[in-house]
Amino acid sequence: MNRHFLKEIEIGSKNALVKKRIITHYIYNGSSTITDLSKELDLSVPTVTKFIGEMCEDGYLNDYGKLETSGGRHPNLYGLNPESGYFIGVDIKKFAVNIGLINFKGDMVELKMNIPYKLENSVKGMDELCHIVSSFIAELPISKEKILNINVNVSGRVNPESGYSFSQFNFEERPLADILSEKLGYRLSIDNDTRAMTYGEYIQGCVKGEKNVIFVNVSWGLGIGIIIDGKVYTGKSGFSGEFGHVNAFDNEIICHCGKKGCLETEASGTALYRILLERIQGGERSILSEEVLAGKQITLDEIIASVIKEDMLCIEIVEEIGLKLGKQIAGLINLFNPELVIIGGTLSLTDDYLTQPIRSAVRKYSLNLVNKDSVIMTSKLKDRAGIVGACMLARSRMFEA
Repeated sequence: MNRHFLKEIEIGSKNALVKKRIITHYIYNGSSTITDLSKELDLSVPTVTKFIGEMCEDGYLNDYGKLETSGGRHPNLYGLNPESGYFIGVDIKKFAVNIGLINFKGDMVELKMNIPYKLENSVKGMDELCHIVSSFIAELPISKEKILNINVNVSGRVNPESGYSFSQFNFEERPLADILSEKLGYRLSIDNDTRAMTYGEYIQGCVKGEKNVIFVNVSWGLGIGIIIDGKVYTGKSGFSGEFGHVNAFDNEIICHCGKKGCLETEASGTALYRILLERIQGGERSILSEEVLAGKQITLDEIIASVIKEDMLCIEIVEEIGLKLGKQIAGLINLFNPELVIIGGTLSLTDDYLTQPIRSAVRKYSLNLVNKDSVIMTSKLKDRAGIVGACMLARSRMFEA
């Protein structure tokens, strides 16, 4: 891609901003004709024709041939040129990292899931992450000059506009995005992991035209992503979605945020893990009992696998978590009146074992007139939601206003 054009976007020249709008239109709508584009952008057909011609000549767009119509002249379809640029997404998990590469059109070109990595909030942990990403880039079969942006998903409080992370790798008085960009040698952005999952589901998952969506990420922690009128809502400082830290219980369990009674302490992967160990040690039986009683550290994935294998104790705890979570989601539905609520994250891999209790609690605790408008479903992208979202954010952050 023409670096001069990227510079123009940064400066904010009038021509570059129109081209940026054209690219954003194609990101969300796929191929379209000049006539459709001129209506969408409220520009004259000759003006749009001029810009489309320049962008085809520069390699950003492709002419995909004639659109079949019932009569009259057949207009040409234009869309993004997949080879004009590439974007990398990095999705950090508690015990692994996922890395993907998409082309300009949004197709996944390379994907590596579950690369071993233990998230450690230290300089060493950050350097290890950079080493993994650099190794991934070194093996890519594309010109490295065509990598336009990298987006890294970070858990906790993240301001995507300023590039600051306040929960992970917060060691210097400057943006984490700038530090990682220096270490990797590429333009880089960061965003909250749940928000990235939300965006991935919105662009390539189970969202089919809905504009008001809540995505609930039930993994080790608990967070939500909010889409209002087709736009991801970040809040003033980028801290929206801290659903897990709603004070919901009168308990003495200290959350990792330092407070007691957070929803996350009773409705999350961390809660599932803790409760299962307590109940096994209290004499209840599970297919994981031997490992737990022998002192072996089990993983969340093993607990999920036990649910799938119909382990009654694991199923019972997941259902209890679903009911607690559903009661609070009912409150969200009363507040936001969304068209769609998506249950995602690691615990969503249990499918109906988690989702059905959530639906039951929502029916019980939300207003009937409100909840009848809200469909509750399980994530379509499942464990790929974060990496798909990271890649898509790497692209959209360059071209959206």
